[in-house]
Amino acid sequence: MNTPSARPQAQFDLSGRTALLTGSSAGIGFALARALAQAGAALVLNARGSEKLERAARQLRDEGATVHTAAFDVADGDAVAAAVDRIESQVGAIDILVNNAGIQRRGPLEQFEQAQWHELMRTNVDSVFLVGQAVARHMIVRRRGKIINICSVQSELGRPNIAPYTASKGAVKMLTKGMAIDWGPYGIQVNGLGPGYFKTELTEALVKDEAFSAWLIGRTPSRRWGDVEDLGGAAVFLASAASNFVNGHILYVDGGITATL
Repeated sequence: MNTPSARPQAQFDLSGRTALLTGSSAGIGFALARALAQAGAALVLNARGSEKLERAARQLRDEGATVHTAAFDVADGDAVAAAVDRIESQVGAIDILVNNAGIQRRGPLEQFEQAQWHELMRTNVDSVFLVGQAVARHMIVRRRGKIINICSVQSELGRPNIAPYTASKGAVKMLTKGMAIDWGPYGIQVNGLGPGYFKTELTEALVKDEAFSAWLIGRTPSRRWGDVEDLGGAAVFLASAASNFVNGHILYVDGGITATL
């Protein structure tokens, strides 16, 4: 643990720490994993599909990172508990958890199917509870730990045809605050990271939509889409000793979109 006299830059060093990141084989999760590795952390990447997971792990290993993989379904409570126990016993203590796994489903709310609603809530909300709880039980014993839940600007703002997604990300915001309240006394900091609109595989169609891109860029004070690399510094901050007195906070990395009408 860094002392108050430690140099500020030393507080961001993650050497000797292990981070588990859910949904980290591509997109934002992969970018966050890379940033934590560059700060010194060893990684445990998670996804449901082992092939894509191993491909991501090889790429990060080629960049010099220490990488383990754990393929499991974050919405399956039994699978989560078994996987977390296995990581703790075979890899080592999970010092940092990034709950990134999530999906998007679009459609008019009056036509939205119940099966899609339940799928979205299981993936976006249940997983944060299940993985967060399983990891926190170990962190509580050690009386330290960092949990970062990936929220969204949709934790605050709505858009047409994504009401269920907005509901899920609003729930993650409030679950983050609840986790901070319950687990803060054990030396655990739980915060949210709220991306704005970023260029990823999942948003490729929107990026190519000239009308939507023009609207978004005009709506965003920074006047551009986000690049996934823009999230790295915020993730390292929330995972490091630099944020030891930051708890229950949602850090929006959105180019200012939540600041303006």
